Amino acid sequence: MKEALAAAPVATPIPITAGPSGLRFHAYYLDRVQQEALLATLRQVLHRAPLYTPSMPKSGRPFTVRMSNCGPLGWTSDQAGYRYQPTHPETGRPWPPLPGVLIEIWNDLTGYPYPPQACLINYYGPTAKMGLHQDRDEQDFAAPVVSLSLGDSCLFRVGGLKRSDPTRSFRLNSGDALVLGGEARLAFHGVDRIFPDTSPLLAETGRLNLTLRRVTRPNVAIAAVGCGGDLPL
Repeated sequence: MKEALAAAPVATPIPITAGPSGLRFHAYYLDRVQQEALLATLRQVLHRAPLYTPSMPKSGRPFTVRMSNCGPLGWTSDQAGYRYQPTHPETGRPWPPLPGVLIEIWNDLTGYPYPPQACLINYYGPTAKMGLHQDRDEQDFAAPVVSLSLGDSCLFRVGGLKRSDPTRSFRLNSGDALVLGGEARLAFHGVDRIFPDTSPLLAETGRLNLTLRRVTRPNVAIAAVGCGGDLPL
């Protein structure tokens, strides 16, 4: 995988003509061989940190996606609130380390001088979705968020810095990469729907979405980070 990335041409983002600046879309950033290699790596991560169903703060309502993480910190949600923590909420074990290939992808797409500290892994079944939300539970908004899609296509929606701002939707396919940086770092975004059986990559069908994040400011020690963001289903 490392050699494949090194041999690939520099990723050129497709312009997004509407919405906040700093949103960069890289169609088919990963080819099929690279997708299969990354999926095999993720299977190893998920063997150590199984997918689980998080719940909404206060109400305890279950999410429609299942989640896991890798890296020093992982994002989670339960009735106590949203937060980053260093351990899996069900097994109590530390999250697996970030695979080297994800750090290479982060470096290639962002140029940010510090590595990611969390990779949130969301599994979307055929009926799963994610309501409009901002990724604002991190301390370091100067660092972008990198999203990678594997498996079935989805309809992705992005808006502005207020929930009431106009939105636009476009399709994300297996292998696509999306970077939310600059003004778009705090843009509202979500997943309207999954298009079932649009990719043969996952034997179980569905979509895996990986989001790489920098959680703390540079030179700040890692600890559990309390969160208060708004993530409706």
